[in-house]
Amino acid sequence: MAARRHKTETALQRVREAIARLRREKAQVSVASVARRADVSRTFLYDNPEARAAVSTAMTEAGERRSQVVVDLDEEREATWRERALNAEDALKAAHGEILAQRARIGELLGQVRDLQAEWTEEAIQRITTENTTLKQRVRQLTADNRTLDERLKAACSNLRFQDRRVADLEAQIAAPAG
Repeated sequence: MAARRHKTETALQRVREAIARLRREKAQVSVASVARRADVSRTFLYDNPEARAAVSTAMTEAGERRSQVVVDLDEEREATWRERALNAEDALKAAHGEILAQRARIGELLGQVRDLQAEWTEEAIQRITTENTTLKQRVRQLTADNRTLDERLKAACSNLRFQDRRVADLEAQIAAPAG
């Protein structure tokens, strides 16, 4: 009898340790998984009141934990969506404010354009167009003159370098003893 009691107590201890390991690993607690881990038969788990109570308690707690995790995830998702909705509302309000400001600015600019159009007579527009054409022609002429002067400057620099070389050669001939 004492040996049977000792064997039963050892098996119960293994069952408790197996349940604790399954909890640490966050694995599913079931009669089959506890029986495999504790190296006992399923019949032992069903027949022994302490083992049956320990397994059913562990299964209930695991179910409650899973339920709580699901509830927490749902609350977290809902909070995320709520935050997104609030952010979207704020962005929408800012966009509406920006649209109103842009419309007001467009109105002001259109008024300025109309004011400018009203100030210019056909005669003034013709005179400014003529002056603009004349100035463009003058710019073209000055650009061509500038190009010509630039080419002359480059030619003069080239001639100067040639003359410098020629002078250096002549000085070298004068300095060299007559040979």
